[in-house]
Amino acid sequence: MALTAQIPATKAAKRIALSSTMSSTRKTALVAGVFYLLTFVSIPTLALYGPVKNQPDWVLGSGGHTGVLVGGLLEVIMALACIGTAVTLYPVVRRQNEGVALGFVAARVLEAGLIFTGVVSLLSLVTLRQDPGGASAAALVGIGASHVAVYNWTFLLSQSLMPGINALLLGSLLFRSRLVPRLIPVLGLIGGPILIASVIAALLRADHQVTVLAAGFLPVAAWEFSLGVWLVVKGFRPSPITTALDAAGGTLAVV
Repeated sequence: MALTAQIPATKAAKRIALSSTMSSTRKTALVAGVFYLLTFVSIPTLALYGPVKNQPDWVLGSGGHTGVLVGGLLEVIMALACIGTAVTLYPVVRRQNEGVALGFVAARVLEAGLIFTGVVSLLSLVTLRQDPGGASAAALVGIGASHVAVYNWTFLLSQSLMPGINALLLGSLLFRSRLVPRLIPVLGLIGGPILIASVIAALLRADHQVTVLAAGFLPVAAWEFSLGVWLVVKGFRPSPITTALDAAGGTLAVV
């Protein structure tokens, strides 16, 4: 009787362990999706940075600086969320191709570093307008224009070029693994090259804002947003990767 009772109990323990592993996989998808949606938190900076970017004498005290501070905070959140997407997805997508998955993590970290560089360039102008240190008005205007130029170019590389590269790296992994519907990574695989080509054209023409936004930004934005929504709402689709993760996790849990 004891042996007979022990066998169903063991099977029940395995079912509980596998169920726990499945919920852990779902949690990974949920966290990654939330991080992806958080990367869109910086959209208001297009308006918040308007005064500092469009008014040459802003550093002399023209207008307030609250918008720059808020925009900087939003971009810091976005940069950290970028790293979060890569760190969260890496244990899953590395089972498809570890080298490409590692490249995705490195690209995301580089993207975040460039974003921080741009934020620092604008936040330093807030400090400068509060304490100009005896610099002349002409010098302050020149310094302000220089810092804005640094932000514009870091924006081109961080929030335009790197998303295109990330779309190719992660898009190829998700397309092959079928962790999400293939239509979603196809958006990234199509939009990524367009965005990269737009950035190259912008570098040659030094006219990055109009070129990038018009030609390549929207397809990549649609890819990232749809991916975030799918991961939050649906999670990963059943695939050999999720099966292997569930089996490995279930075995560890039982042991």
